[in-house]
Order: sequence, then structure tokens, then C-alpha cells
Amino acid sequence: MTGVAWPAIVAIGVGTLLLRASFLYLYERIDLPPRGERALELVPAAVLSALVAPSLLAPEGAVAVVGNDRLVAGVAALVVAWTTENIFATLAVGFVVLLGLQYLV
Repeated sequence: MTGVAWPAIVAIGVGTLLLRASFLYLYERIDLPPRGERALELVPAAVLSALVAPSLLAPEGAVAVVGNDRLVAGVAALVVAWTTENIFATLAVGFVVLLGLQYLV
């Protein structure tokens, strides 16, 4: 690496740290309206959906509905999560269905 690369990497790292720390610091000192707090409560679900949806709908890079074992396992896990609200059962059913579809079919 050149002599400019390391200072740039350190500066980007420090900038990222300061940006993330500012949210923690400011959140304690600023009173958010109820609507803002409600919006922040929905962020984890939105992030999780954004991470999971592409791997379920497009495991090979292109959207595949027919013959998509991950989508079937995800729907089965979704049904279990919705009905039982049990994380262990949801994970277990998702894994069992996915492994069953991959190894039995």
C-alpha cells in the first residue's frame, strides 16, 4: 500500500466510529417525539427483512420462486414464528425443512 492508504483507512475508521457514537450520545440527550420513537422501534425488523429477503427470494442471484428450497423453508419458519412466537421452534423448523428439501429431494 502507498503512504496515503493507511491514513485514509484510519480517517475513515475514525469517521465511522464518530458517526455511530454520535447516535448513542445524542439519543440520550434529545427527546424524540412519540412518532420518532415508534419509527426507531421498527428499524430492527426492517434491517432483518432487508438481510433475509434476498437470500430467500434470490439465492443464486436471480429471483427464483419455483424450486427454491430456501423460500419454502422460510415460509415454513414464518408460519411457525407467527403461530408459536418461539424462536427455537422457528429456527428448528426452518433448518429441518431446508435440510429435508435439500437431502431428500
